[in-house]
Amino acid sequence: MPGDQAIRGVGEALLEALRALPRDLQAEALTHVSYSNERGPGIASNERLEFLGDAVLYLSAAHLLIDRYPRTPEGDLTRIRASVVSGSNLAAVALAAGLGDRLRLGKGEESSGGRSRPRILAGALEAVVGAVFLEKGWDAARELVKELLLSWLTAGSAGAPGSVPVDSKTLVQERIQRMPGMTLEYRVLKVEGPDHSPTYTVGCVVAGVEASTGQGSSKKEAEEAAAANLLKTGALPQGG
Repeated sequence: MPGDQAIRGVGEALLEALRALPRDLQAEALTHVSYSNERGPGIASNERLEFLGDAVLYLSAAHLLIDRYPRTPEGDLTRIRASVVSGSNLAAVALAAGLGDRLRLGKGEESSGGRSRPRILAGALEAVVGAVFLEKGWDAARELVKELLLSWLTAGSAGAPGSVPVDSKTLVQERIQRMPGMTLEYRVLKVEGPDHSPTYTVGCVVAGVEASTGQGSSKKEAEEAAAANLLKTGALPQGG
C-alpha cells in the first residue's frame, strides 16, 4: 500500500470527481441505505450506484493491468486486481478524502461509528465511481479509477515480479489443492445486527473440521478473515 501522501493525493482526486457531479447525483452517491430507510422510499440510497461502480472498478482495473503488465499471466493479474480493489484499499482512499464526513447516515449507523466503517466507506467510493460513469461516461470513469489505483501499482506492493500479493483465501486454497483428498469450505455460522449493517461470522472448514472463524461486514470479508486466522494459527499443513 502506498504512503499517506499518495493516499491523500488519490483522495483529492476522488473529491474532485465528486464535486463535478450534479447535486442530486452527489446526494445519491453519499446516501447510505440506513438514511434512506429512515426517510422513506422517496430518498434513494447509494446501493444501485455502488453496484454499478463495483463493476466499473473491476473492468477498469483489468484494463489498466493488461496495459501495465503485458507479460504477466492471468493468475497473477487476478491477484493484483484483488489487492488493489480490496475493500481495505478503497476504504483508505475514501477515508483520506474525508468521504465519511460527507455521508448521509441513519441515526443508528451514525451513533455506531458508521462514518469510519470500512465497508460503508468502500461502498461510497464505489458509488462515486458509478455516478461518474453515469454522468460522464466510460472514459471519465476509467481515468478516475486509474488515478485511484495507480499509487498502489507504483508503490511496489502490487506488481513487482515475484512479489504479487496473495490474499489469504487464495493462499489457503492453493495449499489445500496441493494436498490430495483434502477439502475446504466456508460456512456462515451466524449473521447479527440490522439488515443494513450485518456482521457475518464464517467458519473455515478443512476436511470436515472447523479450523478457524472470522467476522466481517460481508460474507466475503468474513471468509477472508477466517482464512487469515487459519494461516495465523499455523494449523494448515504446507503440503507438497
